[in-house]
Amino acid sequence: MTAFVDTNILIRYLTGDPPDLAARAGNYMREADFLLLPDLILAEVAYVLTSFYDYDRLQVADALRTVITHPTIRVLDPELLVRTAELFERYRMDFADAYLVASAEHTGVRAVASFDRDIDRPGTVDRIEPS
Repeated sequence: MTAFVDTNILIRYLTGDPPDLAARAGNYMREADFLLLPDLILAEVAYVLTSFYDYDRLQVADALRTVITHPTIRVLDPELLVRTAELFERYRMDFADAYLVASAEHTGVRAVASFDRDIDRPGTVDRIEPS
């Protein structure tokens, strides 16, 4: 069966919490043909692991890479999401800013309009601050 996968399945799978739902989520992820993962859901996974489970950046980035590379998971652009996880971890950016930088790099646009100075950290894109 092919289905879109929701944040709660991925959180249970990654955290093992609570054990009964984690086991069900793990079984489902192993048995599914393909699970379609929208980028927005991956962002929500990062948020829940950071805020509710108090994972550090390395743990969150590792969890995101685990999900992106899982054999049953399908995303539109795995390279973009892996780069997002890398920026999130290495430059201590929030997921949305990391995603914007990765998108700007990936598309060749190389510019992001933002007041957020975190965009400057990787040094790979130009941040345009409206005056």
